[in-house]
Amino acid sequence: MEHNEKFNEDYFSTNTYENTSFAKYSMYWWSNRFYAILASRYGTSGTRLLEIGSGMGHLIGSLEADFETFALDINHWALKESRALAPQTDLNVGSAENLPFADSSFGVVIIKHVVEHLRDPELAISELGRILSPGGVLVLSTPNLDSLLKPLKGDAWIGYQDPTHIALKPPADWLKMLRSAGFSPPIKLFSDGFWDVPYISYVPDILQKLFFGSLGGLQAILGIPFLPMKWGESIMLVAEKK
Repeated sequence: MEHNEKFNEDYFSTNTYENTSFAKYSMYWWSNRFYAILASRYGTSGTRLLEIGSGMGHLIGSLEADFETFALDINHWALKESRALAPQTDLNVGSAENLPFADSSFGVVIIKHVVEHLRDPELAISELGRILSPGGVLVLSTPNLDSLLKPLKGDAWIGYQDPTHIALKPPADWLKMLRSAGFSPPIKLFSDGFWDVPYISYVPDILQKLFFGSLGGLQAILGIPFLPMKWGESIMLVAEKK
């Protein structure tokens, strides 16, 4: 099967999406709201903003009022679904490893849990540096191999549950790629909290969500990144193009 054929309509009901709710106030909804806050806080309003791996348009659609929005995905079905949620967004089919945009053409790029799916993530990071204008802002996230609680999950860790995660790397490797692509050290380097319960056997999931997940939930609600990089299942960063 070709790589892009794996990201068809069925993908959004399988693997890590299998138990995901897209409803308002769901974890997915809070996550998208958090990314939108980061883009608005660190990016310049009115500039061109691109979301790579835009899925069904939930995030990019929420940014249309503040930016000139563009979306890119390899999933034709998802882009078609996006039209209802992102009617003003310029929708594009393509790969992060070969972006169909001119040099220095965006002020903000969001790439949320995409790089781990790529055959050549280093090429994709280079492409991000190419299309961002000097002073432009990148918002990036990917599974965190340095997560403090990852050893408790073993092979059941969330990052290992999606078979399309073919480029899992430690945070140091991603930061090295960003430096090579012309990015300054991250403005913000943080994590998303411990939400992949259960971590401990024989303890009810609801108690573990309250204990382990409370800080991540608070961070999402407040819209303020404060969790140390190792304190969560994803590495998240905001970086500026030199």
